[in-house]
Amino acid sequence: MLTVDFSRFPLAPGDRVLDLGCGAGRHAFECYRRGAQVVALDRNGEEIREVAKWFAAMKEAGEAPAGASAVAMEGDALALPFPDDSFDVVIISEVMEHIPDDKGVLAEMVRVLRPGGRTAVTVPRYGPEKVCWALSDAYHEVEGGHIRIYRGDELLDRMRQAGLEPYGTHHAHGLHSPYWWLKCAFGVDNDQALPVKAYHKLLVWDIMKKPLATRLAEQALNPLIGKSFVAYATKPHLPEPAAQPEPAAPEPAAPKAAKRTRSAAKPAGAREAAK
Repeated sequence: MLTVDFSRFPLAPGDRVLDLGCGAGRHAFECYRRGAQVVALDRNGEEIREVAKWFAAMKEAGEAPAGASAVAMEGDALALPFPDDSFDVVIISEVMEHIPDDKGVLAEMVRVLRPGGRTAVTVPRYGPEKVCWALSDAYHEVEGGHIRIYRGDELLDRMRQAGLEPYGTHHAHGLHSPYWWLKCAFGVDNDQALPVKAYHKLLVWDIMKKPLATRLAEQALNPLIGKSFVAYATKPHLPEPAAQPEPAAPEPAAPKAAKRTRSAAKPAGAREAAK
């Protein structure tokens, strides 16, 4: 289940991609299938080990084209272990709402993204998320849980302040908002409640089969109750340094006055005497 729409966020074979806060690796796997050179980074060591196993399985099954590469590693989003301008693409999906210093994360993301590179940022959408918070404290008051709710314009402003240029947005996962409302209403840890179980089966069926009916339903629901807000941006190129004016050519020296002849220098009387 992808939140980033790769038809709006083109990826070329050989692109260097960082999936920052990769979680279970869903976007990293898709980038690997598309021929990218992928680094999947997360602070959760257990998830990173699972992602590494899936990368190995994909390589063995021939799911990634020649030239693609994939590495899974533990790391801190606030202190990325990469030089400046290391990546063509950075994806950070459903991460910003967990981190107190979200401005620091954006600054690090921009630092490792090359000028002209692209980024996709996804967060829970304001409206559906407010419903979840209203229905359940346990939904967000847990260690590592959601600590803020972004309005779309607020996220875009923070991206601009970090030096990015947003170029597109959309909403995703309209079918998933009702599922989380049910989870919050019946208990976020109560997977056995009948409405929750039934809706979960629907979502699994939709993900596995991708039937036309649910695809159309989600397209209609995304603008209204899409669970995620997705923003795409680029890192601008640095301005070219102003051309220095060439030094002006020196002015030619004025010609010196010709020396007068000896005869011209003599007084008129002397010239007459010399005749």
